[in-house]
Amino acid sequence: MRGVLLAGIALMYSTGISLAQSAAPQTAAIPLDNLSSFQNPGKSWQVAGDVTARLDKDNVLNVEEGTGILVNAPSKKKKGIDLITNFEHGDIDLELYYMMAKGSNSGIYLQGRYEIQLEDSWGVKKPTSANNGAVYERWDESRPNGQKGYQGYAPRQNVSRAPGLWQHLKISFQAPRFDASGKKIENAKILRAELNGVTIHENVELFGPTRGAMGSNEVAAGPLRLQGDHGAVAFRDIKITNYGKPRPELVNLKYQVYKGKFEAEPQYDNIPPEAEGTSVALTSDISPLRNDFLVRYTGTLRVKEPGEYTFNLNASGGNGLMRINNKVVVPIEGRDRKGTVNLPAGDMPFELVYSKIVEWGRPAIGIAVVGPGIREYLIGDPASGGNNDSQGPILVDAPVNTILRSFMDLPFPNKDGKRNTRVVHAVNVGSPEQVHYTYDMDNGNMVQVWRGGFLDATPMWYSRGDGSSRPVGAVQHLGQPAFTLAKLASPQAAWVADTAGTGFRPVGYDLDKADQPTFSYRVYGSTVQDAIRVADEGKGIRRELTVQNPGDNLYARLAEGKSIEAVSKDMYVVDGKSYYIRLDDAGGQKPVVRDSNGQKELIVPMRGKLSYSIIF
Repeated sequence: MRGVLLAGIALMYSTGISLAQSAAPQTAAIPLDNLSSFQNPGKSWQVAGDVTARLDKDNVLNVEEGTGILVNAPSKKKKGIDLITNFEHGDIDLELYYMMAKGSNSGIYLQGRYEIQLEDSWGVKKPTSANNGAVYERWDESRPNGQKGYQGYAPRQNVSRAPGLWQHLKISFQAPRFDASGKKIENAKILRAELNGVTIHENVELFGPTRGAMGSNEVAAGPLRLQGDHGAVAFRDIKITNYGKPRPELVNLKYQVYKGKFEAEPQYDNIPPEAEGTSVALTSDISPLRNDFLVRYTGTLRVKEPGEYTFNLNASGGNGLMRINNKVVVPIEGRDRKGTVNLPAGDMPFELVYSKIVEWGRPAIGIAVVGPGIREYLIGDPASGGNNDSQGPILVDAPVNTILRSFMDLPFPNKDGKRNTRVVHAVNVGSPEQVHYTYDMDNGNMVQVWRGGFLDATPMWYSRGDGSSRPVGAVQHLGQPAFTLAKLASPQAAWVADTAGTGFRPVGYDLDKADQPTFSYRVYGSTVQDAIRVADEGKGIRRELTVQNPGDNLYARLAEGKSIEAVSKDMYVVDGKSYYIRLDDAGGQKPVVRDSNGQKELIVPMRGKLSYSIIF
């Protein structure tokens, strides 16, 4: 092997370092104006402008004319076949949205050989390698019955959405590696897969093609393949980021260690080193000293692919400086240890200086790098995430109905528009069905629901803590915190923004025999009972509001979002097909979908009792 290869490869999102986007590889979308991006598409595939599914009918997608959505709707007349791209890929990041029909099954084959399973797995408690988001198993007919399938990987948790809702999938894939003779020297890997905002796979090694692959051989490049012979499925916003350009190499690496607490770079000729030698990697462990030392690395950076590179220096426990081609790329002063530079192909001088000056800090030297066609990776020590020893995660499960009160941060600007909104009287309610919600006691309303794991209480309980917890599963936010009930002069009047004139006062909550809460509060002189329960089979959340002696012009707001569309009688899909609202009993009142501040709202007059479900 020529020279010394850069070591300590890791994805940037596992180091916690954020890079400038200007150096990032280019991402391209697959055009979905027609089917010209694919080889010999079968009759079951079409391009559509919109698509919907039925919760009560298997394997059906209804389509509307237009472009932008890729739909597979196999039938007896239109036999489904797999759809294969015209292009081939090696290392890629793949990002897309997909929608499953009820009871449907499909898959995405990376390089045509490694399947990520797509399935209607709504409500599954213990996912397997056959469920949504799984790496499908390999298959060997020569093995005994019950053992023919092997090396499949279930997702870490089931965060699947209901049929007819868009699901968001992101995959970082590393292709297998081959030597000059064509012999495989490294297996393919799923570096990371994220479904609906939740990591479901990380550093999964693929030892060979999965069942149903287009070939038993493995290749450096192959097409993307969408399974089309199983069931109805739709895709949109398919984006590909290609990698595969050669990484820079660090060769002829030498080091010198100097004793002392150096706030600035010293004159090296005036001080003798405590230690010196050659090294195969950047690391703070090279120093024989624990504190108050400086390490200076020098060598040659060999660049094969010219272009713009961004270097993000991790210098935990101290300061750092980096020079390339005798020019400072990352200065020692300031907190932003990031630099972007255009580099030609060829060899150029490299220098990195690390000064350990924080007595209690954990030393670390590392450089996160991204360049043209080069996946983000790390040279040297991994980022420590700060100078303090880390702890966690501290996870709270919900094997039974569980309540934990905490602060809860939501991704909406607060009144000053600068930070996330913090719910300071949040009641987090977890269930063994793996369907959970957060109730805002200050507004008498749910602010979010989620599916999967319950809570990460690390920020609440570790060290001094900040009192907040975080959902572990796939979260559906229900909008900016606001009252459920309000008096409106007319159905077009703006929703109430604060407690003025409402007489709002939370009373607390009572638990039933199964430890499920019913919340109580007073508003407009009436007492409200708010009973929230997990729906059968974990298919959503059912809510029943009861108001004693409701006054005139009282309304309940059930949803807000960029869009609210009626999909059937008493059923609405909200915010670009993110979740459903089903009116179970409106007390004979007619719901209204209205415009408000650039959003849509679903409101209904309140006449004593109202029940509805959130299906997600």
